[in-house]
Amino acid sequence: MSIFSNLIDKAKEENSTSKVGGMEDFMTLIRVYFQAVMASELGITNLAVLPDLRVFKTTLHVPTVNNKLGVGERNRCRKMLKELYSMEDSFFKEIDYSIKKNCRKIQDVQNYLYMFSGFTQDLMMLAGNMMKIKLRLPSFFKKALYSMTAKTVRDIFNKNDFKDAGVMKTCLTVRQYSQRLNFSEKWVTDFVYRVVMLAKKEPKPKDNK
Repeated sequence: MSIFSNLIDKAKEENSTSKVGGMEDFMTLIRVYFQAVMASELGITNLAVLPDLRVFKTTLHVPTVNNKLGVGERNRCRKMLKELYSMEDSFFKEIDYSIKKNCRKIQDVQNYLYMFSGFTQDLMMLAGNMMKIKLRLPSFFKKALYSMTAKTVRDIFNKNDFKDAGVMKTCLTVRQYSQRLNFSEKWVTDFVYRVVMLAKKEPKPKDNK
């Protein structure tokens, strides 16, 4: 997997006009950060159970700090997410707290990762459908797009009069996930906004004629 090599190359290009990786890169680094926190908090030493962290560590040759897996990798990944995607310290603090509260033993790891995967899939499906027309707004209207994202997330968390029963059901599922994961509306807004902005930069698929 060359994704991490490509990312670090971009981060090193001082005069690059395109320092940010794509949406897939962002999601991969998010998974790496989660797994690094789990390793450092739970004392996990078997990289086989944390596949994204294993690839990250071996590809970028991240040294183990104080004989404890996850510490150096966590710091390196957080630095990359901050430099490449402008993620705030509060974003990482909520992840740290969520994992600390939900993963008290190694057996909790897979259930947690499965829950987070379901949460992000349902969340992005909802946000994408609810913001469909608004997503046509050019990327340079960042403040407007962030405000629209915040309103969409607020509706997902609080609105109870959706006409579509399927949408209402998915909203309730997302709320349950969020409550268990302990993510605030601000965290969810920042996450969705970053994914939306990256999605807008993805190349449009060509029509097959």
